[in-house]
Amino acid sequence: MAETGTAMTAGAEWRRAPILPIATGLGYATSVIHIYGLGPYIEPISQSFGWSRTQTTIGLTLATLVQALFSVPIGLMVDRLGPRLFGLVGVVLTCAAFAMLGTATGDKTQWLMLWSLLALATLPVQATVWISAVATRFAASRGLAFAVTLCGASLAAALFPLLGSWLIARHGWQTAAPIQAAIWVAIAFPMIFLFFRGAHDRRAKVALVERQALEGATLAEGVRSSIYHRLLLASLLFTFTIIALVVHFVPILTDRGAERMEAAGIAALVGIFSVIGRLATGLLLDRFRGSMVGAVVFLLPAIGCLLLLIGGESWGAQAAAAAMTGLTLGAEVDVIVYLTTQHFGLKTFGGLYGGLLMALSVGTATGPLGASALYDATGGYGPFLWLTIALMVASSLTLASLPRPAYANGKPQP
Repeated sequence: MAETGTAMTAGAEWRRAPILPIATGLGYATSVIHIYGLGPYIEPISQSFGWSRTQTTIGLTLATLVQALFSVPIGLMVDRLGPRLFGLVGVVLTCAAFAMLGTATGDKTQWLMLWSLLALATLPVQATVWISAVATRFAASRGLAFAVTLCGASLAAALFPLLGSWLIARHGWQTAAPIQAAIWVAIAFPMIFLFFRGAHDRRAKVALVERQALEGATLAEGVRSSIYHRLLLASLLFTFTIIALVVHFVPILTDRGAERMEAAGIAALVGIFSVIGRLATGLLLDRFRGSMVGAVVFLLPAIGCLLLLIGGESWGAQAAAAAMTGLTLGAEVDVIVYLTTQHFGLKTFGGLYGGLLMALSVGTATGPLGASALYDATGGYGPFLWLTIALMVASSLTLASLPRPAYANGKPQP
């Protein structure tokens, strides 16, 4: 019987693979080390080389656009080969490439080359790899299992800004990057090596039977669906704003008078509250209609942006904004992944989610750059915060428009 069978209870699923979501969470954190870890480096790099913030963050745009380009092929390869090999190799490559950012000399071409290497290194650790392993081994408790996996990004959002700021203060940013990478690979790789296996990573014959047993839409059926188009739109609008908000959160606060370490401490609340948001959202998704859960939580950052616009110099407003951002940061990918399985099943999940990951990656690539460009053009983050409010509302309405799902726990519904 496939591990996605509905006969298996939530408790049985967790007893069979209790450490898998934790290991995948560490892998998922690795995949965003260059995103959530970049914030503390933006200002010192810009000051060291006399660069604008747009120039400093353009490498992130390059990396995420490369990820977007290869999202569907990687997803299809994971469907065929299983995720384990991708994860093991990708964690080492990603940390090594992040460490190499410390070798930057101020030459703009070299900076782009370093980010090009990082872009290629992160391909084997993109979200599809980690999520597909969990999707094939959890059904009754899929929402919670996804939430635990995606808490890896919450951990990254909480830990990487503090770790980076602390290392930069003591060693300078060029030494901080390789130290941060070494610390993380020493934490993540052993857990992934020991516990990261999806159903497709088992013996080839068993894996083939399980893939044949999975229900769901074909890749062609999925990409033609208006539901899929709405998920693409919601993904793009949301990540354009939320990732830029997280990447620029420390600079946003320092521009409002906060000291760098104080700003990093407040930014850490994003990660802390994203853990709460992910776990709460996972539980809600297992109990309530996913599109409505997503529509509600996608509005929370709009409240946070209003707080920053109205009382941005107040510690309380800054902390509340961080909390609101974190609660939704803990939900966005969880909601999109869950809705993908609910509307299209698991038959070609890797390929279909690869397409959505493309939209998520494009938003991730263009959002931080757009925020940088608006800052450079206007001298402040106000216009970006207003844009964030508008796009968050549009994303929420898009999710609210989705019909009831065709699949539940991987099985077609009448």
